Amino acid sequence: MSKKITIAIDGFSSTGKSTLAKQLAKQLGYIYVDTGAMYRAVALYAMQNDFIKPDFFDKVGLVNGLSSIQLEFKFNSDLGFAEMYLNGQNVETAIRTIEVSGFVSKVAEVSEVRAKLVEQQKEMGKNKGIVMDGRDIGTVVFPDAELKIFMTASAATRAQRRFDELQQKGDDVSYEEVLKNVEERDYIDTHREDSPLIIASDAIEIDNSYLTREEQFDVVLNLVNEVINAV
Repeated sequence: MSKKITIAIDGFSSTGKSTLAKQLAKQLGYIYVDTGAMYRAVALYAMQNDFIKPDFFDKVGLVNGLSSIQLEFKFNSDLGFAEMYLNGQNVETAIRTIEVSGFVSKVAEVSEVRAKLVEQQKEMGKNKGIVMDGRDIGTVVFPDAELKIFMTASAATRAQRRFDELQQKGDDVSYEEVLKNVEERDYIDTHREDSPLIIASDAIEIDNSYLTREEQFDVVLNLVNEVINAV
């Protein structure tokens, strides 16, 4: 396939953005970038350096430490996708915990953090042929993306999916705890001053509350093919 486009996938937490983006990238032979993993890695760094705790957030300390943060995606051929590395260490598992989830939206609110990561994300996608998912990909990172998808589902549905995922990993969490985290992240993501989560005017909204992963993939792949054939 000679024509390459930029695919921006935004939406609320636990809507399956990353799963869809990975499927599309594999099908199309595109680069996949999980921007959520980048923000999670910065949140993990903040936790490791005591910049953030349940009742404390040293934003100045985190901002001053940004120059010490090196983020890198390394492709894992066994898994079929790239994993997140923080300062040379594989943190793919560490960044997926409920503890990191509890802090990531607060860290993502910090303008200096967003500026640093958005700059890196734009550089990654300068040659197109990329699928990137996050909260502000279609509005800030790639406002000119040929295809913009906005994914949503009810908070209860998303919390159940996240709870099932954490249970399978052996994490000791309750559904109520996960639902509270989902709702808190929704509020922070949509109310922050810098690059809030909003639907781009030219984005296609998909509510996947009642769609299987296969059905969702088929719907979006048809959209991709329509756009590629039109450019």
